[in-house]
Amino acid sequence: MNRPRQYTFNIPFADFYISTSKETQARFSCSGGSGGYEIHIGAEYAGAYGLGERYDALNYLGRSAEIAVEEKFCRQGDRSYCPMPFFWTDAGFGVWLDTARVTRFGFTPGEIMINVPKNCEIHVFAGTPQEIVAEYMRHTGAPELPPDWVFEPWISANHWDSRAKLEAALDEAERRGFPVGTAVAEAWSDEATFYSFRSEELWPDPAGMIARLHERGIHLVLWQIPVYKQLEPHEPPNEQLERDWEEAIERGLCVMNADGTPYRIPEGHWFAGSIVPDFTNPQTVESWFGKRRYLTQLGVDGFKTDGGEFILSGEARFHNGMTGAEGRNLYPLLYTKAYTDFLEPGQILFSRAGYTGAQTTPMLWAGDQLSTFEELRSQLNAGLSASASGIIFWGFDIGGFAGELPTPELYMRSTQLACFSPVMQWHSEPDGGQFQLLQPGIEGNNERSPWNIEKAFGLTGYAEKVRDWHLLRMELLPYIREQARLCVERRMPLMRPMTYAFPTDVRCAGIDDEYMFGDSLLVAPVTAPGVTSREVYLPAGEWFDFYTGERFEGGQTVKIECAERIPVFSPGGRWRENEA
Repeated sequence: MNRPRQYTFNIPFADFYISTSKETQARFSCSGGSGGYEIHIGAEYAGAYGLGERYDALNYLGRSAEIAVEEKFCRQGDRSYCPMPFFWTDAGFGVWLDTARVTRFGFTPGEIMINVPKNCEIHVFAGTPQEIVAEYMRHTGAPELPPDWVFEPWISANHWDSRAKLEAALDEAERRGFPVGTAVAEAWSDEATFYSFRSEELWPDPAGMIARLHERGIHLVLWQIPVYKQLEPHEPPNEQLERDWEEAIERGLCVMNADGTPYRIPEGHWFAGSIVPDFTNPQTVESWFGKRRYLTQLGVDGFKTDGGEFILSGEARFHNGMTGAEGRNLYPLLYTKAYTDFLEPGQILFSRAGYTGAQTTPMLWAGDQLSTFEELRSQLNAGLSASASGIIFWGFDIGGFAGELPTPELYMRSTQLACFSPVMQWHSEPDGGQFQLLQPGIEGNNERSPWNIEKAFGLTGYAEKVRDWHLLRMELLPYIREQARLCVERRMPLMRPMTYAFPTDVRCAGIDDEYMFGDSLLVAPVTAPGVTSREVYLPAGEWFDFYTGERFEGGQTVKIECAERIPVFSPGGRWRENEA
């Protein structure tokens, strides 16, 4: 792969021009003063992509984006856990702002406007999407290849608040013939320190439990959150948590206010009143992981690092001198890097929040969505925009995380999409709903397992139909693992927007509901109810139906029956060759 042409400069700057792939020029101009600047780019373009993980659209033409890390429970809209001040266009140029402060982008026909702070370095790239994204990743950090086992199916549920419930779910999966590579336990801890098991009665002999899981070929990932928790009035006191608070404040292990008091998460936000560990302080890192080292010694295979969107005051202060104005966006990376550095080879980190360089966190997931088709569509947007921003390994919660159970149709369509995604995982909120007054769930077991969907809707044999996609995932593993290795080597995403994969095909600029999964599979998900056929655009060349081997000539849109499956194609018979 060639390196793109690159221009680097600080604001303010004199006007300049670069040539685009559309045989025109993009004009860059700058205006403003000491408080900040506006960059205007005049250019002919049909699509702008990237900007981190975006739920409302893949192509941001006609939209605006604020690059600010934000925790939003469901219906994210234009908010993002993992935004980035980076985009590229179908016209052959891209821009990255090397700043941690909040920035804003606006994309209108013929013009791009960027609000930037002072003291901001700007990188402009000119080349293909592959070249631009790879160069951005060279600047912002090398991706990490996860161990092979992470590409097997994952299962997770907040319903499992004991060893007995976790093992019962795994036993049921085995009885029904569902392969499981990873189990995620979220409700394992005391819900206070987040590093101690809930109780000996609920989680007896963790070492023995993990050893038994490993004997079955199953890996265990534990949920984490970066807070010294402020307990709710109804929660019982916790002596260890009290000691942790005292240590954090006395030794300065937490993020502080300008007046020297501990910074607290504001009211109205998740974990309000809690104080936040300062991972720029080496003593914090030593203390934090000193309390968690026994978990990896027990054999825990990794952590699900939730949260991190907690710095909401520009007046906050960090040990290294950074203010909250920078820490808002950088904190998720400080948090996940501390965990990544802590892990041993063969272990994994699965995270939600991030910023520039999020590809250095081994794997990310899309956060919390409701169990609706509308949210399934937003998950596809999130996966493709994350990929356009350099995130290689990404996943989402099959069927949605929150609210009432997904319909059998939604669950099946979501499973089909997950089969052809970097991470295949089902997960669910606590029984009764995460925020019961805002979005109640069902009574009883809220688990999004295929058999619980089958039971809830009285559909005998439904779980077996879902199982077919899990078994197909296992057949795909050699391909996925090889493609994952190549993606890290080439600095390419595993899910690839069509205009990224086929930049010279002008029709691909407007396609946001198809993608290439590695080099040899084109996937066309179904993200609406009642769909029995859909149109699929096949770029120029020879294409073969993944399931039947039927040949199609590219350069055209074809209508494909999809009542029972999502359309998947292979270019030039390459999948058939790989399979052989």
